[in-house]
Amino acid sequence: MADQVVLLDFWPSMFGMRLRIALAEKGIEYEYKEEDLKNKSPLLLKMNPVHKKIPVLIHNGKPVCESLIALQYIDGVWNEKSSLLPSDPYLNSQALFWADYVDKKIYGAATKVWTAKTAEDLEAGKKELIDYLKVLEGELGDKPYFGGETFGYVDVSLVPFYSWFYAYETCGKFSIEAECPKLIAWAKRCMEKESVAKSLPDSHKVYEFVLTLRKAYGID
Repeated sequence: MADQVVLLDFWPSMFGMRLRIALAEKGIEYEYKEEDLKNKSPLLLKMNPVHKKIPVLIHNGKPVCESLIALQYIDGVWNEKSSLLPSDPYLNSQALFWADYVDKKIYGAATKVWTAKTAEDLEAGKKELIDYLKVLEGELGDKPYFGGETFGYVDVSLVPFYSWFYAYETCGKFSIEAECPKLIAWAKRCMEKESVAKSLPDSHKVYEFVLTLRKAYGID
């Protein structure tokens, strides 16, 4: 019997994009189910009763929650082709470290930029975000991808944020490319991959979504 794979997701979610990219990289067919986060489906609440969040990967009826964990799961289950994670234990640990860094640093700082209500908060958020991105750029160095010559786990973890960069820059009136040119060159390199290009939404569409959130939060 063929594997039954379902992805519970929400189109602008950079965390869901990770799983879309990974599944595309592995050539895995799956059923995509868009969630209304204001009216979460019974399936989502059943499959992720602890956090009640997307994305959730459902494989043969069993849920895997949290995007970085689900990425590891995808890589472990469908490992006939290429691997996202290195087989070397040390290199593996470093990939996990940097993906965790993305979650702990980039998401929060970026959110401060587009939710800022004062000029002071905006400047603080921009500085924080650029500082964190520069650390990542330093780790990337002159390598094509974070893991070296091949597209891998850290790339999949970080590149979805690229679809949000336009929104951050427009809300914050700054240029990420001016601050982190190597990082933007890396993102454009990733976008040349079909698995990435077809998994990331248009950046202007993301910006329109952010504008609706800002209005809902009373920012604009």
